[in-house]
Amino acid sequence: MKKPILLVAALVFMISCKQEATKEDIVTYAGTITQKELKDHLYVYASDEFEGRDTGKPGQKKAIAYLKKEYEALGIPSLIEGTYFQKVPLNIVQTPKVKMTVNDKTFSYYDDFISLTSAETNTISTAEIVYAGYGIDDEKYSDYKDLDVKGKVVVVKAGEPTDKTGNNVITGDKKASKWSNRQALSAKRDAAKKNGAKAVLFMNNSLFERYSKFYKNREYNGGSNRLSLPPEKDAEKPIYHFMISDKLGKALVNNISKSTKATVVKTKFEMDYKSMLKPLNSENVAAIIKGSEKPDEYIVISAHLDHIGTNEKGDVFNGADDDGSGTVSLLEIAEAFKTATDKGHGPKRSIIFLHVTGEEKGLLGSRYYTDYEPLVPLANTVANLNIDMVGRIDPKRKGDRNYIYLIGADKLSTELHEISEAVNKEFMNIELDYKYNDEKDPNRFYYRSDHYNFAKNNIPIIFYFNGTHDDYHRATDTPDKINYDLLENRSRLIFHTAWELANREKRIIVDKATK
Repeated sequence: MKKPILLVAALVFMISCKQEATKEDIVTYAGTITQKELKDHLYVYASDEFEGRDTGKPGQKKAIAYLKKEYEALGIPSLIEGTYFQKVPLNIVQTPKVKMTVNDKTFSYYDDFISLTSAETNTISTAEIVYAGYGIDDEKYSDYKDLDVKGKVVVVKAGEPTDKTGNNVITGDKKASKWSNRQALSAKRDAAKKNGAKAVLFMNNSLFERYSKFYKNREYNGGSNRLSLPPEKDAEKPIYHFMISDKLGKALVNNISKSTKATVVKTKFEMDYKSMLKPLNSENVAAIIKGSEKPDEYIVISAHLDHIGTNEKGDVFNGADDDGSGTVSLLEIAEAFKTATDKGHGPKRSIIFLHVTGEEKGLLGSRYYTDYEPLVPLANTVANLNIDMVGRIDPKRKGDRNYIYLIGADKLSTELHEISEAVNKEFMNIELDYKYNDEKDPNRFYYRSDHYNFAKNNIPIIFYFNGTHDDYHRATDTPDKINYDLLENRSRLIFHTAWELANREKRIIVDKATK
């Protein structure tokens, strides 16, 4: 008789475990996210021992080891079989070795030109170049009209055309357009590339002198620490892009100072370009709680694990807020979901806890995840909740503490925004400030953290952010300055939002997809 009784008892237990979590249950799970545990984590993770967690450096390796240890202790498995680490192959982009001659006269790196791109090793030799005036290609004015530059070396100069009244032709007033403001470097490069040029040399003497001095000093102090991912498969080859002095510009195009007329110029140009890349390996960290009903649909919660390291004086940039706060928030959110799972209330959809590397170097770890090696299909990724700087108070909001900036919630999915608002109202009542969600935000924060690599793939996102402060990217961004009560509340809000996204019957609708 004992055996049937045990079987009935076990069956009753299994049925009870499958019951939906009540609001009280959900609040209890969120309550496992505590100030004390956040603080305990952060005082380790943002300590001097971790050396500022610079990408690929020993401190970053200590950081990923810490994250692995914590997920193992929680009993949350890795997303990649056999390892928590997704290898991210990077290159240190060092100054290329370039020899350049014009009409058999040799010109010098730093004194006459500098390279602005990392391109492949190559040799270019031609008896003619194309002078494209200002290098503008706009519907209101184009230097490329009726000009064939495919496979050619193109020379352009600074500035943009004005009319008889002195107004700029592009803007119609005195205001500079992107062709002559700080966007000119990229705008003129992109125009040359779009029209098929192999190389573009941009003459802007004042800008050249400033850039050249900076690059030269950087080389003297150890060289570039700029990192890049390897070229994507089937990616277009980058254009050779140089900034040049007036001296070199006049050697290439004799009347360049006075003329803006686009024309082909008989000039012998030779360039030997040797790329200088040094491999550097880094890692993303990925853990997962599998969904109970829809395991092949995923909510990705992310934070970047890196910071900017140390300076030449040996000062450690601890990055407690940027993004130690997001990292420890993610650990605590993971623990809350694991607690729910252990109580029989595991999420219906899978939750991925993704710590990405190289955010400070150009969102490299998240771009590798989305563009090179997604660990789950992007088409099955329902949403990304990205946490980057959530432990401090924006100085503009002193005395008004209970807030968080939300960015991007409504960009791709109206439903995600509505869910976010409703969850906050039901559980947390934090002020959701959309100040930086404005398309015209000059800070462009929407493009400056790891959520953007998901958003560009039409995956709805929310970016949680407390704003910048005086310690941003300074050695003074330390754990003692974190507002742990706010970090707790904000982390609980993100947990509740993720819970709703993971457990609702239908996945959210993307109604504002971009092409």
